[in-house]
Amino acid sequence: MCGIFGVYNLPGDANAFRQRALFLSKKLRHRGPDWSGCTVAGNHILCHERLAIVGVESGAQPLTNDDETLILSVNGEIYNHNALRKMCAEGTHFKTQSDCEVILHLYKTMGADVVKHLDGMFSWILLDTKKNRIVAARDPIGITTLYQGWNSKQPGTIYFSSELKALNEECDRIIAFPPGHVFDSETGLTTRYFEPTWWDGEKIPSNPVDYKLIRESLEKAVRKRLMSEVPYGVLLSGGLDSSLIASIAARETQKIISGTGPLNKDGDDVDSSAVASWPRLHSFSIGLEGSPDLAAARVAADFLKTVHHEYTFTVQDGLDAIADVVYHLETYDVTTIRASTPMYLLSRKIKAMGVKMVLSGEGADEIFGGYLYFHAAPSADDLHTETVSRVKNLHYADCLRANKSTMAWGVEARVPFLDKAFLEVAMNVDPKEKMSFKGKMEKHILRKAFDTSADPTAQPYLPDSILWRQKEQFSDGVGYGWIDSLKDTALVKVSDEEFAKAAERWPQDTPQTKEAYWYREVFEQWYPQAACTESVVRWIPRGDWGCPADPSGRAQKVHDSAYDKNAPQA
Repeated sequence: MCGIFGVYNLPGDANAFRQRALFLSKKLRHRGPDWSGCTVAGNHILCHERLAIVGVESGAQPLTNDDETLILSVNGEIYNHNALRKMCAEGTHFKTQSDCEVILHLYKTMGADVVKHLDGMFSWILLDTKKNRIVAARDPIGITTLYQGWNSKQPGTIYFSSELKALNEECDRIIAFPPGHVFDSETGLTTRYFEPTWWDGEKIPSNPVDYKLIRESLEKAVRKRLMSEVPYGVLLSGGLDSSLIASIAARETQKIISGTGPLNKDGDDVDSSAVASWPRLHSFSIGLEGSPDLAAARVAADFLKTVHHEYTFTVQDGLDAIADVVYHLETYDVTTIRASTPMYLLSRKIKAMGVKMVLSGEGADEIFGGYLYFHAAPSADDLHTETVSRVKNLHYADCLRANKSTMAWGVEARVPFLDKAFLEVAMNVDPKEKMSFKGKMEKHILRKAFDTSADPTAQPYLPDSILWRQKEQFSDGVGYGWIDSLKDTALVKVSDEEFAKAAERWPQDTPQTKEAYWYREVFEQWYPQAACTESVVRWIPRGDWGCPADPSGRAQKVHDSAYDKNAPQA
């Protein structure tokens, strides 16, 4: 993953803006510390800050075709790039080993529709100088980040950037570019290209649960994400989601080493160069001293035989990082900041070890109704509609957290649960199967899909204590004292008088707690421009389901009380 910046249709020669563009692009260099690139064409300019993971020696960007009439700046990974190369015109000349170059060549025959054929996580800007056309696109769920901006003093000029911080001084309107959409300057329209069968949340699926299909679909999703030429690892909190990803990754890594691994769906072997130098899978966890996650991660890592790296942080370490976390996240959402702070600290440790890519477990709670507030769903239909809404809005919360917390230190997080094919399977299961209540744990069908207890000859994926561990939101699992300390600190930082005037200061999206007030104030210090708040959406449980407004899982009535969390369920 990388950082991209571009401006289309500047007033006058873009060369006059080049130094300013380089300055703005430099604000993204934490995302891509390996190399920088800048290409000017007429009154357009594209910049790139590179994190080299695939095509390490030859994939510098912006990429161009042979006659340099097409210019491309990409952030992300295209997992099916080898299969797509076979779709290019005979005799197509590839200048690099980059997985992203195929976009350039397929654009020549498909135009903007090339985005419909991509399997991966990506945001990209493509400039067609012959047509004076720019095309920009973002991956289906918004795993990568992309912003679009305008300046009212420059009608017709459009800005793009991986992060808000490169636009806030230039634009008076900034939006989060919608996931699953493509912008085409020829029409001036931003249209949705991602059209899965489950997109309409009011259309309730009725497919019976197929445990084998769920298991095999997730295994394929993990396998394709092992595409790497650099050492990789897994984030391991000890919860169900990250532990399943770690388990599958450990199995697939061993298959790569032994040469027995199956081919990807498109017929491409997973690159084995990364595991050649680091043959055992490395796992990483973080928490306060004595936290639930550290203890559980230790059990999972022991079982999976990963090389495990455990880091503890203090409350003061976390508090000291809050301002930097808000700067990198570009949000004031309470739960995102709570969870991102330990992830931000852990990512720094991971980068110090020379790791550039990690697998992570985001998305499962949204897909399977895993948050504890889902226990309060009035009906299966309501649960399904809510899961669809949560998946659609992941780019404002967990995807944003996973991307920006890790990329703050030049580490790329890949999220197998958000694989397009896996989503097609999981989001079309009858939601009655996803309902949770006393005696039936949240994400029951996911747990059951990987439960091998009925087959004594099968190698278990996880110990039962992990497979059937109750949901702990990351901000809770790192140590219950973390959220309590944030709340206590906010009481000191924000006076009663200040909080009483919160609605005067922020009439829209008014903070409802002193903790939220504190984060909003820090956000405003970094991003004082009014345009910066349009891309922020707060994550809160469903109040109309009778759920507390506090997003912490511990605030939900069922936390640690509805069942014996260690007991396997039939």
